[in-house]
Amino acid sequence: MPRKRKLLTQLSALQSNSSLPPFDALGNLNTLSDGDSSPKSSKYFVTEKKISSRLEADFFNQPCVSLAKSFLGQILVRKLPDGRELWGRIVETEAYLGGEDEASHSKGGKQTQRNAAMFMKPGTLYVYQIYGIYFCVNVSSQGEGAAVLLRSLEPLQGLDAMRELRSASRKGPTKPLKDWQLCNGPSKLCQALGINKAFDQRDLTQDTAIWMVPGHDLPGEQDVVVTTRIGIGNRGEWAQKPLRFYLRGNKFVSIVDKKTEREMAAMGHFSCS
Repeated sequence: MPRKRKLLTQLSALQSNSSLPPFDALGNLNTLSDGDSSPKSSKYFVTEKKISSRLEADFFNQPCVSLAKSFLGQILVRKLPDGRELWGRIVETEAYLGGEDEASHSKGGKQTQRNAAMFMKPGTLYVYQIYGIYFCVNVSSQGEGAAVLLRSLEPLQGLDAMRELRSASRKGPTKPLKDWQLCNGPSKLCQALGINKAFDQRDLTQDTAIWMVPGHDLPGEQDVVVTTRIGIGNRGEWAQKPLRFYLRGNKFVSIVDKKTEREMAAMGHFSCS
């Protein structure tokens, strides 16, 4: 029997067997009947590979502001020691430029043991502690001492595990967290994904416990709100720099700036809702 006809016969038999999931049927198309298991060209497998492959070094090698915007819509993946994977779509970021940026931990180009990750290759995690309790996670970019703070995620997978991790860090009896409360802030994000100081200086392009994959539906410029950073205190003109970016209309964002959204709508960046 010609090979093409034999493969079609196998597929028909697989599809008629309701006990086999569709993926198994597709998987069998990639193995020849003579035992050759080498992968064959298939649009299904090409698509799957494209979606699941992690973001590589070229993606992170961007100027800080550009990277902060490019992160929006991408997916952060955290693999727990027990094998569970937690997935979250990045919906809010802040850029910290180093050098003259008065709000940056690397202002003046000063490198310390604490901020060393900010001076490492793009894609390196910089994790620091605030109030002696909570953690925040950043990703280094192009530029001496520049990094992007990940402020909020939209949980996609592993929400029960995220709730467990968040509950473990909260004191006393508490109400169950709603989905939008799990990762709507930089410290909440770290709690929900179990990110602590042990992740400092890890490489997102190589690490087996944390990485990023391409988002499925990336936003356009009209979907992004550009506004000032949160909680940086008295930093002069740098407190007013438009270095925070978030997805307009996304309920998982930590703090919405309605005034800036109205101003952007008036300028024609997007329609006012």
